[in-house]
Amino acid sequence: MSPVIFTLMAAFIMSAIGLMLHRTHFLSTLICLEGMMLSLFIIISVWSNQLMLTSIFSLPMFLLTFSACEASAGLALMVAATRTHGTDHLKNLNLLQC
Repeated sequence: MSPVIFTLMAAFIMSAIGLMLHRTHFLSTLICLEGMMLSLFIIISVWSNQLMLTSIFSLPMFLLTFSACEASAGLALMVAATRTHGTDHLKNLNLLQC
């Protein structure tokens, strides 16, 4: 395994561990998700560049577009939750209540 791939895999795993362990604020959860998406984007970009296949060159752009949409939806949810509940703590958010 090359050092580049090892570093990118470690970044993805560290983001996943951060997502599992640091779930106190909604913003920290969104940042961990964004780190996972960016590491996946770089991994797929390096992989498609190494294989030199023209059919998968568009895959990283689709992933980056999905990541941008995910980030904007997450920030919109965070603003809405902060306005209604007064905080972004995940313990205070109960989605079963109206």
